[in-house]
Amino acid sequence: MPEEVKLTQFSHGAGCGCKIAPAVLEKILAPTLKAEKNTSLLVGYDTKDDAAVYDIGNGRAIISTTDFFMPIVDDAFDFGRIAAANSISDVYAMGGKPLMAVAILGWPVEKLPAELAQKVLDGARAVCKEAGIPLAGGHSIDSTEPIFGLAVTGEVDIKNIKRNSTATEGCKLFLTKPLGVGMITTAHKRGLAPKEDFEQAVKMMTRLNVLGYEYGKLDCVKAMTDVTGFGLLGHLIEMCEGSGLSATIEYSKIPLLPSIPNYVSKMIYPDITFRNWKSYESKVVGIGPDSLLTLCDPQTSGGLLVAVDPRYENKFITLAKNHHLDLKSFGVITAKNTTLVTVI
Repeated sequence: MPEEVKLTQFSHGAGCGCKIAPAVLEKILAPTLKAEKNTSLLVGYDTKDDAAVYDIGNGRAIISTTDFFMPIVDDAFDFGRIAAANSISDVYAMGGKPLMAVAILGWPVEKLPAELAQKVLDGARAVCKEAGIPLAGGHSIDSTEPIFGLAVTGEVDIKNIKRNSTATEGCKLFLTKPLGVGMITTAHKRGLAPKEDFEQAVKMMTRLNVLGYEYGKLDCVKAMTDVTGFGLLGHLIEMCEGSGLSATIEYSKIPLLPSIPNYVSKMIYPDITFRNWKSYESKVVGIGPDSLLTLCDPQTSGGLLVAVDPRYENKFITLAKNHHLDLKSFGVITAKNTTLVTVI
């Protein structure tokens, strides 16, 4: 098997940067037929949440989600790890615990050896093992570009379900991973990212958001979602729209990977960054050249965006420290304004 195979050269997109832009997705998801209401379906796609949740009785619910994309890194094993962590994250973002996963694999069998696909699956198995779940099966097709992801099933106590649409006025905003992996992986694809920057990005993308399960048990966590292809700004807008509120964020307090100012200064960013911004610009004030590139940067397996009752901010921060995370609030949920997000 040739050592020089680079997976990113076989795909037009990368990671969650493959996502369809929010404005286009809204048109796709607009229903043309009236759906029958199912009282057991506790969470559907109407509020753009991270996963579906179905009541199975006795105060318990099943979480169901799927996510897949094209390679964001060249190494097949790391591609599998990142895609698996990204998929499982949706269960954690709902406050749930993953139970099992099945794989979704598209592979250009005439272009890439089967041994590479095997490594992708091995990477996914490694992350599933870390999450304590089996990779129980899946489905594969011969495709023009490599595609991989998981469909994940989880469970949650109904009282612990966390949604992106239930923030309350005054909530403090937190982010559990720094931003910037979209910029670094774009630079890597162009041969412009130092090894240490790229390794840091891979480390972030393969870190499980397991803390979401613990946050699900906290009444003070009022809303939660994970930050992926729409960038922090897009997912915060979804939280504000779903909750009928607005937000003010302090850009200087947004956690960024240490090397990101360098990429901003060189104007290295994914193509989807400006497609994201075109979907948001009428809903945001205070954006600048630097904040546009970072806040609209598509994150792959990004952190959790959490809205916390300010009365219990210290309790929330302490729990994060117990899991080796040093979190600081970067903004606040406010009463609804004429614009959804104000950047200061």
